[in-house]
Amino acid sequence: MENGRTWDVVIVGGGIVGAGTFYKLQVRFPQLDILLIEKEGALADHQTGHNSGVIHSGIYYKPGSYKARNCVTGRRELVAFAREHRIAHDVCGKLIVATDPAELPRLDKIWGHGQANGIEDMRRVDAREIREIEPHCTGIAGIHVGCTGIIDFRGATAKMTELALALNPRSAVHLDERVTGTEHGEGFSTLRTTKGAHRTRHAIFCAGLQSDRLAKADGVRFPERIVGFRGDYYELEDHAKHKVRHLIYPVPDPRFPFLGVHFTRMTDGSIECGPNAVFTFKREGYGKTDVDLRDTADALSYGGTWKLFMKNMRYGIDEYRRAFSKRLFLRTLRRLVPSLEMDDLRPGRAGVRAMLLGTDGAMVDDFRIERRGTHIHVLNAPSPAATAALAIGEEITRMAVDQLNVGAPR
Repeated sequence: MENGRTWDVVIVGGGIVGAGTFYKLQVRFPQLDILLIEKEGALADHQTGHNSGVIHSGIYYKPGSYKARNCVTGRRELVAFAREHRIAHDVCGKLIVATDPAELPRLDKIWGHGQANGIEDMRRVDAREIREIEPHCTGIAGIHVGCTGIIDFRGATAKMTELALALNPRSAVHLDERVTGTEHGEGFSTLRTTKGAHRTRHAIFCAGLQSDRLAKADGVRFPERIVGFRGDYYELEDHAKHKVRHLIYPVPDPRFPFLGVHFTRMTDGSIECGPNAVFTFKREGYGKTDVDLRDTADALSYGGTWKLFMKNMRYGIDEYRRAFSKRLFLRTLRRLVPSLEMDDLRPGRAGVRAMLLGTDGAMVDDFRIERRGTHIHVLNAPSPAATAALAIGEEITRMAVDQLNVGAPR
């Protein structure tokens, strides 16, 4: 134990959901001694630091879902937070563009979701208006969403953590420390780590790509399993950056749980094109040939993975081909920006998405948070979790107060 002390709350996972939870709990209860543990040497080093950097509006998500409610609320709070604390961001707006008449009913459905979810500053646009907003983009109809934009999620994560620590000097952040096991006791539990052990009254797990493993090791029973999908990006060369002004998205195909290859102007001025979505043989692997034997065995020994493959065989093959073919990637990008050429693109970075996959091969679409005793586990927090992080943190705080009695007199 660290000097024999007992923490009020230990949060496992230093991505933006963990940081947002740390911040929200500490604001609500400045007197609580809270420890945030991150296994890497820096915060936001996996999904948070490798995502598209987009502040999502909430337009895509099923009305009434956790995603819809928390994305809209969280987005507004995140933008206000960024303004107040000078986090690099830009509410620049985006276009969702239909390029084929077959996509128009899906565009109508997205519009309906946006209205039901209370998305502000959105309007329908025709081909002429698309050209006015993005002169190099070609489409037959679209939706302009003015309230979305881009942000430095690493910077936001660091600021949330910094503010939480400032509220209570007894709270702490430990980097390079991985949780290896848990023990439930009377009135407290013990989290074993690579650097020792920590006794705590409550624990909250925001472990992203490792969330299912930590939850099952803690005794949470559920049939699903996390499966990773890598997303590769290209960047526009400097001479081609003028072809994309803001954010341009296709109309997503509802058969697949991803938004499709899109264009994003990042906070540093670069223009990213992507991501694709391919099954990864390493949960935290960002290279196209990265392999981890345990991760591969876990995924391929799970029936849900094979059902997913069978349901989406053609799509999966196309995604793999595109992952290794710049020409095929370019062909997809040209659906939205036809003037792009091979020499306009250079290879960019990659990210990995944690998707909770059901035994039937279907992605668990909504956020999921479970409780075991005095522990709370965030089991599923895919996109738009980064945008919704402050709202998720507030949700977890309410859950901790209502169900775990966090903050009650000792």
